Amino acid sequence: MPEDTPPPRQRRGRRSQSGRGVRPDAGPELAAVGGRLQLLSAGECDTLHQAALTILAGTGLSEAPDEVVALVTDAGGSLSGDGRLLFPPELVNSCLAALPSKITLHGRNGGRDLVLGGTEVHLGTGGASPEILDLDTHRYRPSTLADIHAAARIVEEMEHIHFFSRPMVARDIEDAQAMEVNTAWACLSGTRKHVMVSASSPENLDAILDLAHELAGSEAAFRAAPFLSLNINHAVPPLRFDPDSALVLVHAARRGVPVMVNTFGQLGASSPVTIAGCVAQTTAETLAGMVVAWLAAPDVRAVFGPRPMVTDLRTGAMTGGGGEQAKLTAAAIQMARHYDLPSSTIAGATDSKWPDAQAGYEKNLAVTMALQAGAHFVTQAAGTQASLMATSLESYVIDNDMLGGILSAHSAIEVSPATLDPTAIHDAATGVGHFLGEAETLARMTSDFLYPEVGDRRSIDEWQADGAPDIWQLAHRRVRAILAAPAPRLVDPDLASRLEADLGVAPLASLTGITD
Repeated sequence: MPEDTPPPRQRRGRRSQSGRGVRPDAGPELAAVGGRLQLLSAGECDTLHQAALTILAGTGLSEAPDEVVALVTDAGGSLSGDGRLLFPPELVNSCLAALPSKITLHGRNGGRDLVLGGTEVHLGTGGASPEILDLDTHRYRPSTLADIHAAARIVEEMEHIHFFSRPMVARDIEDAQAMEVNTAWACLSGTRKHVMVSASSPENLDAILDLAHELAGSEAAFRAAPFLSLNINHAVPPLRFDPDSALVLVHAARRGVPVMVNTFGQLGASSPVTIAGCVAQTTAETLAGMVVAWLAAPDVRAVFGPRPMVTDLRTGAMTGGGGEQAKLTAAAIQMARHYDLPSSTIAGATDSKWPDAQAGYEKNLAVTMALQAGAHFVTQAAGTQASLMATSLESYVIDNDMLGGILSAHSAIEVSPATLDPTAIHDAATGVGHFLGEAETLARMTSDFLYPEVGDRRSIDEWQADGAPDIWQLAHRRVRAILAAPAPRLVDPDLASRLEADLGVAPLASLTGITD
């Protein structure tokens, strides 16, 4: 699909190869190039679209709450005799024609704004892991609110992790509303990057928005530049609404919250075992959510979020690694590009239980394919382990290196007189015989090359003299250093005290509970 406007140039970090925090001056920024992989032809995408329309018009979705039924039927939809909500093709196509092809998700207090659309790609965290790899025991334990805040602080320092989607469940808080509000607080007080959370009811969303509006200064200020968005799994495959989540979707759209319209099906379990069939069903389920969000608020900032996952048919368990998963994700995202919609997906949900070689190759394959397919917003690209069941703080640091390498590999190649200089090649070849002393080489040393933070490029002797650490040990040191440093003050202390008193959020001091 053509892009008439080149994407904004992407910020590029340049770190020392020793990973000790030395940072050369950054050079010119390079734009990421995404969306060049096409596993499906245009005709095949149209065939899948027609299949999705047939599913929505003939089968529809069951268990729609009354408010959603009213929205859709008032717009031309209908209820079948067995109570399934049917979406006519005209309604779906009207929605697709009206939704914007680009939206902006904002950072807070100078945090980076993210444009979703075109070829720009944003990579970040995500999930709802119930476990975390403990920094002291190196064994998994239940995750807590303080762990979420610690993860946010680490991600704030990671150059190539662009947003912070709530990665863990605060299992130390039992009340649902208190957990969801405090989760948003732990995220927003730990990073200025765009934050994504979830809400289990409209009432809980209102409580989260009370917090967001206070931090923004007013509801109007938040609506103008929302720095928080919502992950909403409105559908339960195959082809059922989750009634509570569907109502949250309607409420969030009306309150000006950007919504990730997500559909999780498992190929071979809750979706057909073929990739084409799974993508068609997933597309239909996701389109149903997009239509509902648009009918609730025509100006909604909605993101098309197909997240089909592969089932290991030997066990029935979800598996996030492997070539089939990467291919399935790429095909689902190509449908978003076919519609020219802002998109998000999961890529990087490794099955490995440890930040090891398996985690590296599974994450790299999945994230690279998602980027090449044109996903605008990739969650679970950093930090997750064990098929989304666990989080490792060290993985954020390791995966930051990986994501930087992926982005660097997909930056544009400049072909110009400045980069093609036959005279300079002649002079070097007939003169000193190398380019190491050239001014151009020295200038581009810090502008064109990305140096890993924990990826080790030292000599064998240097590495052995340092105790022969592996990448996990180097990442562990970095995590310890970040958490041992004074926590950044991202919220005014007086405002924080007022929020503690008025909204019952946790004191900031209680969130910095991980010590060296």
